[in-house]
Amino acid sequence: MIRLFVGLGNPGPEYEDTRHNAGFWWVDSLARQLGVALVADRAYHGFVARANLPDGPIWLLQPQTYMNVSGKSVAALARFFKILPNEILVAHDDLDLMPGQVKLKQGGGHGGHNGLRDIHAQLGSPDYWRLRLGIGHPGVKTEVAAYVLRKPPQSEREAIDNCIDKALSAAQELIRGDMAKATVLVHAQPQRPKPPKPSHAAVVPQAASPPTPASKAD
Repeated sequence: MIRLFVGLGNPGPEYEDTRHNAGFWWVDSLARQLGVALVADRAYHGFVARANLPDGPIWLLQPQTYMNVSGKSVAALARFFKILPNEILVAHDDLDLMPGQVKLKQGGGHGGHNGLRDIHAQLGSPDYWRLRLGIGHPGVKTEVAAYVLRKPPQSEREAIDNCIDKALSAAQELIRGDMAKATVLVHAQPQRPKPPKPSHAAVVPQAASPPTPASKAD
């Protein structure tokens, strides 16, 4: 069961619509789906919401520590409520996936993502779950820092919003701990409409012409 859903981003209106805040966007959407409100909580250095569900309470968290110190917020809440790393899901922007792509995985490296790097360090474990929201790559490594702190064009934002909606369809499976089914839902490819079958006009057989009678000699 996932007991803590974390969305990564940077605080402040100047960062609100930038690519690096894709994790915030996902947690905002999850809060709306669950009907809860995120409120500031100094004890956990972020915006926090609690949802009381039949399977038990879950928490939503948006660290307000800036991206590079995200682990400070995540570890504070996880330790207080005794939440294990494998009960945590972190939604974050991912340069290795194109806008509109989304992947769910557990464990692994931080891939150079500074928010994940600090969560690794603060939790002392990489075994938490990650929801990787694709934002694309600028193509040049030296441009990455500026790229993630810019607003995506409208077409890319719509693609990211679509993958956020897709991942939300697995929220109940994540909450119940059915990670296999959640992974299938998140990774499912959109079905392409089947081309219509060619219509064949009915062929009406024509009546055979009567044979021409042979001429008789006089």
